Amino acid sequence: MATISLCMIVKNEEPTLDRCLEQAKEFADEIIIVDTGSTDRSKEIALQYTKEVYDYVWHDDFAAARNFSFSKAKMDYCMWLDADDVILVKERQKLMEMKRTLDFLQADVVMLPYDVAFDATGQVQTTYMRERIIKNTEQAIWIGRVHEVITPFGNIIYEDIHIRHEKVKPYDTDRNLRIYETMQEEGHILEPREQFYYARELYYHAQYEKAIEAFQKFLSMKEGWIENKIEACRQIAECFGKIGNQEKQLQSLFQSFALDLPRAETCCAIGQIYFAQANWKAAAFWYEIALRVDKNTQSGGFVQESCYGYLPCMQLCVCYDKMGEYEKAESYNEMGAVFQPKSEAVRYNRNYFLQRRAKQKIFAEEKY
Repeated sequence: MATISLCMIVKNEEPTLDRCLEQAKEFADEIIIVDTGSTDRSKEIALQYTKEVYDYVWHDDFAAARNFSFSKAKMDYCMWLDADDVILVKERQKLMEMKRTLDFLQADVVMLPYDVAFDATGQVQTTYMRERIIKNTEQAIWIGRVHEVITPFGNIIYEDIHIRHEKVKPYDTDRNLRIYETMQEEGHILEPREQFYYARELYYHAQYEKAIEAFQKFLSMKEGWIENKIEACRQIAECFGKIGNQEKQLQSLFQSFALDLPRAETCCAIGQIYFAQANWKAAAFWYEIALRVDKNTQSGGFVQESCYGYLPCMQLCVCYDKMGEYEKAESYNEMGAVFQPKSEAVRYNRNYFLQRRAKQKIFAEEKY
């Protein structure tokens, strides 16, 4: 059976570190903790699970810190987690089963789904694939001071083992933008991936005009990853939406179709623009397209799960109700229930259609 070194960088992770390590001890053959300056009980908690706890002077470079953690690994594979990551019981069981096959598969990089956003019921809303378990070789190099990544190499395999990123503590929302701006002040020319994430940080800080400019610069870079380019088109559209330029908002979304097949997220975004205009027919067209789009779970791009079923169904329910096609509207509501059986919106709509049929029956009886 292959062995795994869990390599983590932490700082003031007292609220979640014990939970994370308690789960990790089931599959990790070695736990390495690199502390970047905690002032809480993080190191004390870590020492309850491993002697491999190291101090590291933080200098605004996530890749450097992760490379330091990997440099201490002695097992066959390195795996990374953040302290607020959660691996549910069934996922840990699948992880243990996978460990038994890693040597046979001769895997160099194992890509796993990373669930990063959830609704009020805990159902996954956004997920994407990340390089999670990497062969312990010289090729396992992290790059990027922010949004660090290991470029996949060799034999890459995809497994359906979900890691949940469940944030508990607030984080420094200005940190990433500050690092990118410092890099540029130092004369660093942003690589395509860095340019993309820099633009996203500008968007998060409501600097919409600058974000549009930064995203457009990224789109002009030939080396940019296609999934990031598609996402950039959607983000530019959101920026134009924020500043009230609906025409360019639509143009930006349509621009993504020149890059690859439509994504459901893009179709839903177009549908929402027409929905807000009460153009029910046009909105329904795009939501129906979204329903027909297959989800590419191995693309690595951000996937908004609800766009591949639940969201277009619920919007179609409203669209067809507004157009007076009540049976079709009700059928889409029931289709939405297949994706989210406990949805409050589904329950509300069922009551609405029930009351509507009752009123129709009373009207019919009074008429005759």
